[in-house]
Amino acid sequence: MALVDITVPDIGDFDEVSVIELLVKPGDTIQADQSLLTVESDKASMEIPSSAAGVVKELKVRLGDKVKQGSVVLVLETAGAAAAPAAAPVSEQKTAPAPATAESAAIKSVANAAPAASGSVEVRVPDIGDFKDVAVIEVLVKVGDTVKVEQSLLTVESDKASMEIPSSAAGVVRELKVKLGDKINIGDLLVVLEGASGSAPAVGSPAAAPAAAAPAAATLASPPVERTAPTAALPAHEPAVPTGQLPHASPSVRKFARELGVLLNEVKGSGPKGRITLDDVQGFTRSVMAGDVRTLAQAAKAPAAGASGGGLDLLPWPKVDFAKFGPVERKDRSRIKKISGANLHRNWVMIPHVTSYDDADITELEAFRVSSNKENEKSGVKITMLAFVIKAAVAALKKFPDFNASLDGEQLVYKQYFHIGFAADTPNGLVVPVLRDVDKKGILQISQEMGELAKKARDGKLSPGEMQGGCFSISSLGGLGTTYFTPLINAPEVAILGLSKSSMKPVWDGKAFVPRLTLPLSLSYDHRVIDGASGARFTTYLASVLADFRRVLL
Repeated sequence: MALVDITVPDIGDFDEVSVIELLVKPGDTIQADQSLLTVESDKASMEIPSSAAGVVKELKVRLGDKVKQGSVVLVLETAGAAAAPAAAPVSEQKTAPAPATAESAAIKSVANAAPAASGSVEVRVPDIGDFKDVAVIEVLVKVGDTVKVEQSLLTVESDKASMEIPSSAAGVVRELKVKLGDKINIGDLLVVLEGASGSAPAVGSPAAAPAAAAPAAATLASPPVERTAPTAALPAHEPAVPTGQLPHASPSVRKFARELGVLLNEVKGSGPKGRITLDDVQGFTRSVMAGDVRTLAQAAKAPAAGASGGGLDLLPWPKVDFAKFGPVERKDRSRIKKISGANLHRNWVMIPHVTSYDDADITELEAFRVSSNKENEKSGVKITMLAFVIKAAVAALKKFPDFNASLDGEQLVYKQYFHIGFAADTPNGLVVPVLRDVDKKGILQISQEMGELAKKARDGKLSPGEMQGGCFSISSLGGLGTTYFTPLINAPEVAILGLSKSSMKPVWDGKAFVPRLTLPLSLSYDHRVIDGASGARFTTYLASVLADFRRVLL
């Protein structure tokens, strides 16, 4: 047995490239030419093969590492004599031409920006290594576009690598000479630029080699390595088990997907031959966030299809033929309930809720509200207790800013504005209109705007903008009658206040029991952001403000 260092072979005119996928792990038995990892430059992605067969003893690279020719990627235990030097171009093993050097690339690319006519330049395919008849899978410019030197013109793909072909000159695209699906080779005419400048340097200049010239990935790549989406415990894009070939996507789309944590295996491409575009990645992300689709990691955790336990490893939902037991009627849920139901489900599952309960003495405040309504009877604006609670809530948010924050990854976003959402009951379901800049408004204005928004909600005329941007929500069930309940947090907010039916209670004042009007408060908060002590302080302070509204002025 012998230990052999497997190094990065000649990858063409590239200095350092990033490791974006690890395809093997210690203990794996691999064959010669089997792909070990995927690397990517700004313009191309490729797989790095093994130059020998054996058992992986140690990985020398991690996701995100930079490697270049000669870098050790792993230590292999081989059965016989040491393998051929790994740094030697794999092309020697396959009798294919060795990848072009920077100097030869410069010579080959001299025709890359040849004059076509007065004021115009022909841009041709530069040296793309040991590739023949690569397919055009994306055309990134159109006639009339202004392009810069090194701007990508199109994306091509072989069996093993995809790359973007840059322009060697700047100018306006006068004519496109290729279309989707065309096969191209070194020297083929791509576009004709008008008023072109900044073309490729003269022959012999090292800089003449196109910066994005792709390596001889055909000589590097091995038979496709199967991949699947990782398990939930692994980083996004570090495959746990093999499945299928590398999804069709350009390097820029791959980079964008990695930044979002999206596995391209899960995205359905809308481009030619199933090519994944930027719009496909964005659409997939929106669908996951809305709960419309599940990722493969989520699906892997769920029970078999047709017997779902909600993706939480629960027992399957019972399938019952209700008609066996008596007459039934089926009705579709309203659109609002479908949307809100999915959001509430996500919020309950993903946010660790804690609910604190307290009572607020609103005896004096209710008397003031009644007298104020009599005085303002002609205005047509009816002041509700909810308007006072909304104003009091702003005072509490100012005192306890964690409640006016949102969790964004590992950071808290503290809002310097105070937009309060209030739950409105409508014939079609619950909606949450948002009152903006409540800290700058008086009780009368809050009551008036709240009445207008509630009417629009009942009439189904609320715009999306009138239900967005909330910092804190209040759900009032006082008019319906209940004592306490657990309101569900409206993500991305971190807390919500529930109000129940006020009632007269005997309260000990130190000498005797006296009747006091009390309002039950139910505060749910995100325990990742707010601890129990802060939750108790918030409700205590809110109750004290409602008991003596002069505290709002402090």
